[in-house]
Amino acid sequence: MSDYVKGSKREQVILLPDRLDDYVDENNPVRFIDAFVDSLDLVKLGFKHAEPNEEGRPPYNPGDMLKLYIWGYLNQIRSSRKLERECHRDFEVVWLMRRLAPDFKTISNFRKNNIDCIKPVFKEFICLCKSLDLFGAELVGIDSSKFRAVNSTDRNFNREKLLYRLKCVEEAIERYLGEMEENDEKEASSGGEAVNNNKERMKYLTERLKQLTEMKNKYEGLKARIEATGEKEISLTDPDSRCMKNNGKLEVCYNIQTATDSRHKLIADYDVTNNSGDQNMLSDMAKSAKETLEVERLDATADRGYQDAFEILNCVQNGITPYVPESSPVRGNMKKEGIPAPEFFTNRFTYDKATDTYTCPAGQILKLWYKDAKCDGKIGALYKTDGACFSCPHYTTRCSRNKHGRVIERWEHEEVLKEMRARLNSLDGRRKVRLRSELCEHPFGTIKRSFNQGYLLLKGLRNVRGEIGFTMLAYDMRRAINILGVKALIASVRQ
Repeated sequence: MSDYVKGSKREQVILLPDRLDDYVDENNPVRFIDAFVDSLDLVKLGFKHAEPNEEGRPPYNPGDMLKLYIWGYLNQIRSSRKLERECHRDFEVVWLMRRLAPDFKTISNFRKNNIDCIKPVFKEFICLCKSLDLFGAELVGIDSSKFRAVNSTDRNFNREKLLYRLKCVEEAIERYLGEMEENDEKEASSGGEAVNNNKERMKYLTERLKQLTEMKNKYEGLKARIEATGEKEISLTDPDSRCMKNNGKLEVCYNIQTATDSRHKLIADYDVTNNSGDQNMLSDMAKSAKETLEVERLDATADRGYQDAFEILNCVQNGITPYVPESSPVRGNMKKEGIPAPEFFTNRFTYDKATDTYTCPAGQILKLWYKDAKCDGKIGALYKTDGACFSCPHYTTRCSRNKHGRVIERWEHEEVLKEMRARLNSLDGRRKVRLRSELCEHPFGTIKRSFNQGYLLLKGLRNVRGEIGFTMLAYDMRRAINILGVKALIASVRQ
């Protein structure tokens, strides 16, 4: 009968390899981390202590600390205390750090003191990837995802929430005061016996009233601050974080923006905002990706949340071709529910450039009414019929209830939107729109699931940008290693 596989005796003396280098094989990613960081000009990138001090205690080399953090983010270890522990027990880290073992405070301070240097390091890796032809630089997918901040929803307040909390506190105070009055009446009627029997209860009520009064003063102070400053909400733990809808529920988050290249799903650029919406981010992200990829023209696809006329115009004016579906075909006067009906949506009205008129689905002609009207911040023209609407059977029932009849707004740059609609209806346009989710969801899925980095450790917008920089660098580095391998990347760095 066979026995189990036997392990070595713990008391047995063994001879380990003589060289530390023997513990790390040639294809281990730590070898590329070591080569990549050694190739960086840390002085140019602005790292603190990149040049040693002439006097005083010698600091740790910022290159060594940067290697440690990159390794940590690649291996789902972001905490400074955990990184300190790995310096003592993981052979990869022992090799990478050459047996250096800084304490957690030193590790944490490095990230805090060099938080603005992480984006330049990310840019350096992007340059390396471009030299290896890993970017197609033809199409990028722009999307966002919410990352949970270091701030619970209980410590995030808006005016409505404060009014509700104040109401609850005041009701509780009134209830406790009422109970104390009842006890006072019982004391008066029973000659003090009731108080002796309820001494503990009275002590509890007094302490509880003190706590509620302090809570009320705190909420009133926050309410006064919102009214004085005009802020929409206040977060107490991380003042820069904001309450956003995330996975169907409200959480205090940051909004992470990415521009992902279509060739290998590498992130070309990223940004961090505390705005829950994406409407004003399309052109900024697309232009930033275009500058990073160093191309004259670039296609950009995004979801309906990025649909904004001015953003699309800005993209076109800067050599970027956007592919962004419209959120709704309804554009125009829709004051009553069900008006207009789908067959009378604005996109069913056809425009004739030669005569500068619109033709409605019922065959009536809408002529220029006002030339320089301002609607929703856009300057354009208004079109309506010469009174034909009032005799139309669809007026007030299916088309419009406007006292002027049906009015169509035409933006002065409407041709830009018309051209984009034509692109979206083409075979290539539909393909690029379908490709968007494949491009954009892959990085966020990997970061949140495989890397377990869907939540943040640092506070403040500036610090979060640095933390996300490590995450994006780790994602791109993992992709590049999977595509080319460690040896090819090391060879390219040394060249």
